Amino acid sequence: MQETQDKKRRPVFFMRGRFWQLFLRYTLIVLFIVLFFPILLFVLPWAMNMLLPGNHFKGNADSEEVKNSIGKLNADIASLNKKAVKLEPTSAYLIINTTENRFMLYKNKQLMREGLCSTGSLISLEGNGKKWIFKTPRGVHKVRRKQKDPVWTKPDWAFVEEGLPIPGPKHPSRIEPYVLGDYALHLGDGYMIHGTIYKRFIGMPVTHGCVRLLDDDLEVIFNTLQVGSLVYIY
Repeated sequence: MQETQDKKRRPVFFMRGRFWQLFLRYTLIVLFIVLFFPILLFVLPWAMNMLLPGNHFKGNADSEEVKNSIGKLNADIASLNKKAVKLEPTSAYLIINTTENRFMLYKNKQLMREGLCSTGSLISLEGNGKKWIFKTPRGVHKVRRKQKDPVWTKPDWAFVEEGLPIPGPKHPSRIEPYVLGDYALHLGDGYMIHGTIYKRFIGMPVTHGCVRLLDDDLEVIFNTLQVGSLVYIY
């Protein structure tokens, strides 16, 4: 009778022992994943990098190469700065920024004055078989002539713009005083630096190619620049 009972109990104990074996096994697997797997993720790439041929001390080589490149770049910058200093005019010159519609006046390599201006509108106009694009010419220019109390001789596009017939080249309707301000600096090809009666538009791209300035700025620039002075427009 006792043997029969023992036989009936064995499967119960066997199942209990099996359960704890499985529990212990899966617990160890979870602990391994949690504790050691991140370490493997970090160590394995480093080990592979060290074992592959040609990868030893690559980090140091790259670092040295970067240092050499930076050193060469700094040397090139210093050399270019020296060349730029030599090329910078010692006399007065003017810089016109057509993107921001600003000017900068330099004298003796020092910024003397800066402010707003107006440059070309980039608007195109067609008429009488011709086409005009109103842009301020970029590049290096020279003051070719200085003029007080300038009088504007209206070009053909001025009449086309107003919807008027184009008169002869010497017709009195082409002459229009008092619209260019008190001073004008001629840059050639009809382009000038001058004043304006439309002062509220200073700082905006609204001109037909000339550079417009406020009266006070124009007077300082006119008195500072000489015939032959450089004007940089970009």
